[in-house]
Amino acid sequence: MESPRGGLVATICHDNAGKLNVVDRESTDALAAAIGRACGHENLRVIVLRGAGERAFIGGADIRAMVSLTRETARGFITSLHAVCTAIRCAPVPVVARLSGYCLGAGLEIAASCDLRVADTTAKFGMPEVQVGLPSVIEAALLPRLVGWGRAARLVYTGETIGAKLAHEWGLVESLVPEGELDDALAHTVDMICAAGPAAIRRQKALLRDWEELPLRDAMARSIDCLAESFAGDEPRERMQAFLDRKR
Repeated sequence: MESPRGGLVATICHDNAGKLNVVDRESTDALAAAIGRACGHENLRVIVLRGAGERAFIGGADIRAMVSLTRETARGFITSLHAVCTAIRCAPVPVVARLSGYCLGAGLEIAASCDLRVADTTAKFGMPEVQVGLPSVIEAALLPRLVGWGRAARLVYTGETIGAKLAHEWGLVESLVPEGELDDALAHTVDMICAAGPAAIRRQKALLRDWEELPLRDAMARSIDCLAESFAGDEPRERMQAFLDRKR
């Protein structure tokens, strides 16, 4: 979709609504491929990731597909899910999760991989893997960074499901709105990103990933490099001059 601000906003919808949008190996491969295709557009500004319908974002991994896994096939299954999360985190632009209904297990790992999460009050979050005899893995490792170690431990040890209000209080979602207002809130978030300099947003996304991995001193040094590199193009000068011209 063309943004009114210019550039493209890609919406990727996982459609398995009849089964709460649960994922299996085929659908995780398809999601990773769809994200890759979207990232191939040079003028891409934002990716929106959602589930079909309103009952679930992604209700988890398909237990029927998992029950027959072996030690060998389990590795391929979870690696495929990890590939989706990696594609989200490595996308050159922000990925925003639209969250209504259930966001459980694999769904919460995918949501945690996104840059921003916009939810309505119907959203429910949990990591129920231990209740079916499995640890929470891969991008569940992002949860302590989002909500803190104690709250992450509560989620992965108990398998409980928490509501949207508590998830918002914990910092698991950045925006929470009443049911029926989700698309307006999402559009507002997307519009604010699209209003920013496209090159600046891409640099900021890459810098955020660097901040996750680098020691503090190195992260600050990388930031200096990033700012200097920004002036290799015209975007900062043009936008700052436009700002100054408006003030006259």
